[in-house]
Amino acid sequence: MFWKTFQFRIILRVLLLGATLLLFAFLVLQNGKPFLTIAVLLIAAFQVYALIHFAIKINRDLSRFLLSIKYDDTSQTFKSEGLGSSFAELKEAFELIMRKFREKRSEAEVHAWYLNTIIQHVGIGLLAYKTDGTVDLINSPAKKLLGVTHLRNVRDLERISPDLLPLLRQLKHGDKKLIKLLREDEVRHISLSACSFLLRDEKYLLVSLQNIQTELEDKEMEAWQNLVRVLTHEIMNSITPISSMTATLLDILGSSEKDFDTDDKRLKIDEIEDMTEALETIHQRSRGLMNFVNSYRNMTLIPEPKFSILPLSEFFMRVETLMKSRLSDCGIRFQRTVEPETLELTADPNLMEQVMINLVLNAIHAVNGRKEPRIRISASLSPENTIIVTVEDNGVGITEEALGKIFIPFFTTNKQGSGIGLSLSRQILRKHNATISARSEPDRGTVFTMRFH
Repeated sequence: MFWKTFQFRIILRVLLLGATLLLFAFLVLQNGKPFLTIAVLLIAAFQVYALIHFAIKINRDLSRFLLSIKYDDTSQTFKSEGLGSSFAELKEAFELIMRKFREKRSEAEVHAWYLNTIIQHVGIGLLAYKTDGTVDLINSPAKKLLGVTHLRNVRDLERISPDLLPLLRQLKHGDKKLIKLLREDEVRHISLSACSFLLRDEKYLLVSLQNIQTELEDKEMEAWQNLVRVLTHEIMNSITPISSMTATLLDILGSSEKDFDTDDKRLKIDEIEDMTEALETIHQRSRGLMNFVNSYRNMTLIPEPKFSILPLSEFFMRVETLMKSRLSDCGIRFQRTVEPETLELTADPNLMEQVMINLVLNAIHAVNGRKEPRIRISASLSPENTIIVTVEDNGVGITEEALGKIFIPFFTTNKQGSGIGLSLSRQILRKHNATISARSEPDRGTVFTMRFH
């Protein structure tokens, strides 16, 4: 309706103001009612203020619209009821622009959420920082690899590894480096790859971090298994006929000795005895080599695990029962702890039993002859909700040089050992998606740690 439009309201206000001013002039000419004259003047002044305030409403809306864009505030609304069609069109334009801004902002937020979800769940650690070391982005895998909950500056990594910080400072675009990190008593081989970029005239370096320890172990294991297959094939082909022929010759010589009973043939008997002794030595040695090769062969014939739920408390009790006689003979105090008591593991009971027996036997050998020998096996949950099983002893320990070789097949510090127990155990654990590491201090003891991921 016309009387509700902006134009009608302006005309009405002007007419009322004109009438008020005429009344004021009339009272001034009468010069008899000063208080009424002042009141009419105040009313006229208020009408002037109200008219100006009403007239500049569009300027206020425009100013509010521009400020909402400046401060990215898309919650503003604009009203034009009763102000005419021109103001309705202006209000509609304002609302259309604000709606477009809200849509763009919503799309940007969804896109940012999508990218952040990918970054946080990708299997590779990502770390982005400025030239001054300020960290702008670090995802969950990187936090897990570095063992931090948050990171503001790369300088904070100095407490994690003295070698890591200098390496990060030296990285340039396209560089690829490899570094060892000791985290939770486990050596991790971390591959670093760098990429630099500019964002708002600020230079950033994006570094990807990937734990390649598992891949290295798999390749090492595969190389050893390939070597073992070649060795067993070639050695067995050579030893088998030697062993067979020496056994045959021994039988022949044994049956022929009783035919030589004269003094003229005494020399031949002595020669035959020497030959017999030599052949027996060859035969024994060839059998020893065959047993040695069979040990190699066992490393490549690990069966696939038959997984089942394994209550660790019961499992530890069974291991203690199996080793009880040996532990008692050596006077070793055996301890076992599981926290919580109901902790369970999905694994092959027979294969895991073989691993635990290997580790406990190694521990028995390590504490042999020690004062108050002690072996402790334990299981617990890590902060990442992975199961950790440890075998700890207070034995003679392992030197730093030997510690890096103990998982190599046939390397052993035990003269009576075969050297395949730890290598075999690591292969079994790999089939369980688990890792094994060792930490030792000479003359203080050793701890083997198994982590089930």
